[in-house]
Amino acid sequence: MPNTLHPQQCLEVAIAAARAGGRHALLNRHRCHEVHQAFRHDVKLQLDLECQARVIEVIRAQFPNHAILGEEDEAAVAGMLAARQPAPTQIPAENIQWVVDPIDGTVNYYHGLPMWCCSVAMQVDGASVAGAVYAPEIDELYTATVDGPALLNGSPIHVSDERELSGAILLTGLSQKEGADYVSPSMVERLGHSVQKIRVLGSAALDMCRVARGHAEAYWEPAIYVWDMAAAGLIVERAGGRVSLLNRQDLRVSFMATNGHVHAALRALLPPL
Repeated sequence: MPNTLHPQQCLEVAIAAARAGGRHALLNRHRCHEVHQAFRHDVKLQLDLECQARVIEVIRAQFPNHAILGEEDEAAVAGMLAARQPAPTQIPAENIQWVVDPIDGTVNYYHGLPMWCCSVAMQVDGASVAGAVYAPEIDELYTATVDGPALLNGSPIHVSDERELSGAILLTGLSQKEGADYVSPSMVERLGHSVQKIRVLGSAALDMCRVARGHAEAYWEPAIYVWDMAAAGLIVERAGGRVSLLNRQDLRVSFMATNGHVHAALRALLPPL
């Protein structure tokens, strides 16, 4: 960690940025059907781009030379920022990178479901140092630093004490894409027989935060992106849980997060690396 930065200082910026992005989405709920790109099983909204621009503005106000990795189209977001104010060149400062998911759970947001959030993390050499996950519609702000506790709205949270996989709730996502990263019906059946229940809630970052606060024991998904887990993975760890990056191809990852007690048992059921 650079000597000039403290994790708490970075967290304060992450919180401000996540709140800015989340509030913009909440205040513009009436525009949830303004589609930027539509796919067979997914959607990108104009508000995804706008919220990322709001997040970037907050970060740049404090750290104008830090690199920023965001989910949304860089050219479109850069255009929005340029229209509001000149954007400085993004030069990595001492291997620092901010990782942003402006609306995690966009399909939920589009359909009026409240399970969506804005996620912001600051990383040094690829490891998260501070992270904030803000779900404005349900008034939940999850935060953590690498040297501090995981918090929900300022109060400490901790993973559950469930020791057995048979008593665990497993959160996952069911992608419609075929291939090695597809959660097949046979895999769902296999996992379903081993856990108490499987639930699909539609936001990877919030799923991990549910593990962190003890509402679920495990999360696994074979095809998320680094911006889905950069903040939430740190929050799980600082809440006493355990995370594993099982596979990575560029920005796409297979990732699991648990309360620690059921980690080995769940990993044994998942596909080999």
